[in-house]
Amino acid sequence: QVQLVESGGGSVQVGGSLRLTCVVTGFSYATYCLGWFRQAPGKEREGVAEIDADGTTAYADSVKGRFTLSKDNAENTLYLQMNSLNPEDTAMYYCAAEPYCSILGGNIYNEMDYWGKGTLVTISS
Repeated sequence: QVQLVESGGGSVQVGGSLRLTCVVTGFSYATYCLGWFRQAPGKEREGVAEIDADGTTAYADSVKGRFTLSKDNAENTLYLQMNSLNPEDTAMYYCAAEPYCSILGGNIYNEMDYWGKGTLVTISS
């Protein structure tokens, strides 16, 4: 059974930093995509950052240069380092996984099969 468990959310002030963690279990594929998505109140869910098995990454334009995605294969863990946070980053952040997936053309793949329950990030001014 695939499980994704997020942690690391919280409330910080503008300009602050947070690191989100996603522990992935029961997910073992030679090719895959792992990513972070977010949904703010009243808005549609959007892809934030994604990485595939080859280490190729893709980022939303709104977070490029501020967020860094990484994965620890030995620990089956995905991280999202978020710096220079602003109120527009306030959202529920979800970790997601998709087997047999590769990042193409720098685009975030959105049709993920497996999702975590989310961790809330709140940025206050």
